[in-house]
Amino acid sequence: MSSPEFVDLEPAGEPLSCWVGAKIHGITVTDASVEYHGSITVAHRLLKAAGIRPYERVHVVNLSTGARWDTYVLPGEEGVFTLNGGGARLGVKGDKCVIMTWRWATEMQPAGVVFCTPDNRVDAVGGYAS
Repeated sequence: MSSPEFVDLEPAGEPLSCWVGAKIHGITVTDASVEYHGSITVAHRLLKAAGIRPYERVHVVNLSTGARWDTYVLPGEEGVFTLNGGGARLGVKGDKCVIMTWRWATEMQPAGVVFCTPDNRVDAVGGYAS
């Protein structure tokens, strides 16, 4: 019998860490649709301002209930933030939420942050510096 081979699981170079990539803060739920097949729908201008791409994986935090979940994002009309599929059970119209993306990198990269008006328009754009 030969001895088993050991595989070095350490990555070459610096290890990757998961950092915040983008954030939409204070977005208000405008609708919830359990019948839809999943995801969230967010006004396309908010996505663009934050640097979040359609169909990108996002983490949603409902500030009103404390619920957190992962899903993907669909672009929508101005002012829209809809919880779809199972996520529709995690909030109701009027709840305030935060939407975040994550990036794997060896060091923190600047991340865009969009602050919303009560009607889900861009109020201010900031960021996290590296």
